[in-house]
Amino acid sequence: MSTELLDSPARPRPAGGATPRKAKAPRSVRTPRERLRLVVAHVFIYLAAAIFMAPLVYAFFSALKPNSEMFSMPPRLIGSEIRWSNFADVFAYGPFLRYILNSFFVAIAGTLVVLVVSTTAGYAFGRLRWKGRDAVFVLFLATLMVPQEVTVIPMFIVMQWLGWVDTYQALILPFAFTAFGTFLMRQFFRGIPFELEEAARVDGAGPLRSFLQIILPLAKPAVAVLAVFTFMSFWNSYLWPLIVTVDYDKLGTLPVGLATFSGLTGTRWDLQMAAAIISMIPTTVLVIALQKHLVKGISMAGLGGR
Repeated sequence: MSTELLDSPARPRPAGGATPRKAKAPRSVRTPRERLRLVVAHVFIYLAAAIFMAPLVYAFFSALKPNSEMFSMPPRLIGSEIRWSNFADVFAYGPFLRYILNSFFVAIAGTLVVLVVSTTAGYAFGRLRWKGRDAVFVLFLATLMVPQEVTVIPMFIVMQWLGWVDTYQALILPFAFTAFGTFLMRQFFRGIPFELEEAARVDGAGPLRSFLQIILPLAKPAVAVLAVFTFMSFWNSYLWPLIVTVDYDKLGTLPVGLATFSGLTGTRWDLQMAAAIISMIPTTVLVIALQKHLVKGISMAGLGGR
């Protein structure tokens, strides 16, 4: 045994032969300035949330008022009586249930088509190498600068030529090939390491198999973001369904149905407010259910790319 080991003092061992535990690091104590910043940040967040929530709260209580008190002066948040029956009268006023079902069908079908088109196109632009890829992508991306109002007349002429006026495919297909979804998926796909795909190709996987089994499962956050944005776009679309639909009782969607509460004899503001609150429920539930994927997908799609 060496002299160094003999001369070193013996370390005390706890009873029972247990090894000594490391002392915990002291918790960091915030300075008064940091506490003040934290309080100011929370106050600002709560104030911003209250400002954004105020119109929604007022709209909800307006849906419970009698129609004669909608524009009473001075304005009151709660009317003289609370009419929960307004929400039931919405469905008795017209084919509102049909509008809801049409909106669900158009929004879900349109979202599925956009997801298929955007993910495959984003994979082709972001992961595959082919001649003229960047030039085609720039031209494809330039379509985002064209307002929808400019393309309404040409699209209607095409729908009329195909015989699709007043059909579901006319409500879905014209907006299934947008550049926004392709750009979002391309940015996310380019942030995924290329080594994963190269390893799959070494194992014998082709581009389609690599896309379905490796790339697409990793893109769930971006797919969730695109699904929410697309669903909300179809759900809230008003101009195009108003133009391409003739039989509103059969193919009318919710935004078009909300306009039916205004007529020659006046506007039922109480029912229109109640219908607007009902129309907000699906999108609100969807955003709350996918909020974690939304935050992750937006951050990764915005920072990805190389």
